[in-house]
Amino acid sequence: MTIYLRLIWSYLKIGFFGFGGGYAMLALIENEIVTPGWITQQMFTDIVAISQMTPGPIGINSATYIGYVAPAASSPALSSPVYGIIGSLLCTLVVVLPSFILVRYAGHYISRHRESAALKGVFAGLRPVVIGLIASAALILMNGENFGSTPSDVTKSIILATVALGMTLFTKVHPILLIIAAGVIGYFIF
Repeated sequence: MTIYLRLIWSYLKIGFFGFGGGYAMLALIENEIVTPGWITQQMFTDIVAISQMTPGPIGINSATYIGYVAPAASSPALSSPVYGIIGSLLCTLVVVLPSFILVRYAGHYISRHRESAALKGVFAGLRPVVIGLIASAALILMNGENFGSTPSDVTKSIILATVALGMTLFTKVHPILLIIAAGVIGYFIF
């Protein structure tokens, strides 16, 4: 049952230090979840992809999924779905708890001291770090699980990524259509 305490500790850290949203949290989530061996790098990449296609923030979606699979990954005795559901509930609640506390108590302080030089300095310091964390997430996702392991797959993946980026930046194509098109194209070329 120590897996639950370890999950709680990991998701408290993710919740308290996951500034900048889901993509900024990816490096922290990967470090806390993949490194102990609760999931593989391939599963992590799949979680990111699925989390982007399902409603809700990536931190919460990943917490729910990882909470479900981690007990069984840590011990075969915990492979019952009941242990997974307990893990899902714990991780989901724990990852949102810090945000709830911060918004509840810091929101009043921030609105009261909006013009404070110290507060402006804190946010000025956080912004570049968040950008760095988001850039780090992009690099984390540029791996063999996303781009393939053969030169042919890597080339196809780079072409798809470049076309999707170009379509996003220079056209008015709806992102849902891009996702559907990518799935259909991927089915045929991979």
